[in-house]
Amino acid sequence: MDGKTYPEHMVFGLDIGTRSIVGTVGYKQNEREFIVVAQSIKFHETRAMLDGQIHDISKVAETIKEVKRELERQIERKLSKVCIAAAGRVLKTVTVYAECEFGSDAVITKEHIHSLELVGVEKGYEAIRRDKEEEEAHFYCVGYTVVHYYLNGNMMLNLEEHKGNRIGADVLVTFLPEDVIEGLYVAVEKAGLEVENLTLEPIAAINVAIPEKFRLLNIALVDVGAGTSDLCITKDGTIVAYGMIPRAGDEITNTIVQAHLVDFATAETIKTSVSLDDEEIMYEDIIGLPGKVTSKQVLEETNQVVDSITAQISEKIKELNGGRGVSAVFVVGGGGKLKSFIEKLAFHLELPQERVALRGEEVLKQVHFLQPEVKKDPLLVTPIGICLNYYEKKNSFVYVQVNGDQVKLYDNGHLTIVDAALGYGFPNERLFPRRGASINFTINGIKRLVRGEVGEAAEIGLNGRPAGINAPITQNDIIEIKESTIGAPAYYEIRQLPEFNRTIQFIVNNRPVVCPKLIEANNQLVTEFYSIKDADELKILNYYTVRQLLEFMDITCEGEILVNNIQAQEEEKIYENFSVTCKIRTDNLYEEEKKENVPQENKTEIPIELNVTVNGMPIVLKGKTKYLLVDVLDVYSFDLSSIQGSKVVIQVNKEKADFTKELNQGDQIDMYWEK
Repeated sequence: MDGKTYPEHMVFGLDIGTRSIVGTVGYKQNEREFIVVAQSIKFHETRAMLDGQIHDISKVAETIKEVKRELERQIERKLSKVCIAAAGRVLKTVTVYAECEFGSDAVITKEHIHSLELVGVEKGYEAIRRDKEEEEAHFYCVGYTVVHYYLNGNMMLNLEEHKGNRIGADVLVTFLPEDVIEGLYVAVEKAGLEVENLTLEPIAAINVAIPEKFRLLNIALVDVGAGTSDLCITKDGTIVAYGMIPRAGDEITNTIVQAHLVDFATAETIKTSVSLDDEEIMYEDIIGLPGKVTSKQVLEETNQVVDSITAQISEKIKELNGGRGVSAVFVVGGGGKLKSFIEKLAFHLELPQERVALRGEEVLKQVHFLQPEVKKDPLLVTPIGICLNYYEKKNSFVYVQVNGDQVKLYDNGHLTIVDAALGYGFPNERLFPRRGASINFTINGIKRLVRGEVGEAAEIGLNGRPAGINAPITQNDIIEIKESTIGAPAYYEIRQLPEFNRTIQFIVNNRPVVCPKLIEANNQLVTEFYSIKDADELKILNYYTVRQLLEFMDITCEGEILVNNIQAQEEEKIYENFSVTCKIRTDNLYEEEKKENVPQENKTEIPIELNVTVNGMPIVLKGKTKYLLVDVLDVYSFDLSSIQGSKVVIQVNKEKADFTKELNQGDQIDMYWEK
């Protein structure tokens, strides 16, 4: 092949599997077609990898070098950058519910949606950290998928431009352990390559095997490798779950090893040679004796283990799908090529045989191989998917500095300051303005909420300049973050309640008296200046007791008290427009009694004029032999019919008095509403 005929840039993808490493070099010819220029496969000589995870970095690096050299020979070019995938064996996924509330209805913007998704990512981190089995490990978020959006509690396909006061989302967050990523990177670097793109094997496989137009259906993808079977579930147009079981093709091969006393490589050849026409398969056992077996015999020998593996895969699919089966299953990978595998899986999932399909040539129609000897096969779905993923997301790792510390981030192609903050360990809520503590209370049994004030957003600097939380970042950026502030806690007094302005009126000795409604906080009477506390139980009373009314008027009754012309006690409750009648007791009752004992012939009733001042205004009281303070109201206008302030202040000669106080010549009277 003439390397000069190839495009300048080609994609080099490596599928680093448990049994083998598959290298693929190719390029996109247009938006739909992918041209495979060269392929090479090398098997591990030792068990350098187990269940998709590197155990011997040096051995794996040597095998990668062999694949690299073979591909370089085929294309007559040097390869320096490579795309890789991490196995589902080490994948950690959590599904969380995130929610954001607004004070009132708001038009939902992309910024709101992005913030909501980041809340989900942060909750995913929290869930991983709470896992006791993982508390010593460090994880990187390598992607997330929104499964469902919600607007005011109702499911929505797209939130943007809708109006509401509460948005939510079910978010599937995906993580990889740090040691797994480091192992892949070190092995690749020891082979003289630089990672250009990292994806997940289940994502690489599903992007080829299940196009987006099929993801509206509830479909399962099963990628049967050597050591693990990786699972993906799609529904409603998105990937809703990932999973894995640590059983796959190697277990089937080991059964053949035991049945025929052959080495592992020979058993692999026997397994892959099984055909539908029941041809005989020739082999040599470990002693050197020749042997032969039919395809039917191999299927019978592996029947039990295939049944066990597919039963476990079936249970895992149902678990990931909410306890239910799926509509169809696509199988890729070399481990699933046995005819019995598809049949058993369909049986355990209670699906028609045609609903469980091995995906190989059918999904590789837009993939063209320049090597005529290469056959389109389910084994190639994941390696091709790794290459194609390069065009979807160009991601690897970048290093940035956050508040003086270096942070390593998985580059998904659209990193922002928020990603750096989360990678640094900066809680998501400390990036956004935080409200002070709210007050939750009840008034007459109805719940009420007063929110605290909103604080200031985090102050962010990017390379010495102010920036927003969604500003894009690149390698070696310097980020400074000063956390957001908490606003002042809610403060609310009784007098601020709309209900507080209401009054209640009574008729006292044929005169209307307007009183403010009484308010209780936790069964205790409080003033209008009472600061409402969280969990307070407030009551606005629609009554007074007789005693409370008399105390408000600052008067004392003697003798019987009538409420609506019926004798009552001072603890009697009185309601709007109830009448209260009683004889008002005077302060000089003793002097009155003495006068009553004076012989009648000595009594004289001489009216007098009394000169006093009220609020600095001279007035004259006439027609009586004595005058009480209440008599001032006959000649001086003072409004008691509506509340003008917090309470009435009444003083005679600068001393507190009530309306029953007897007046003397020249008294100075002050009457006013205190504000």
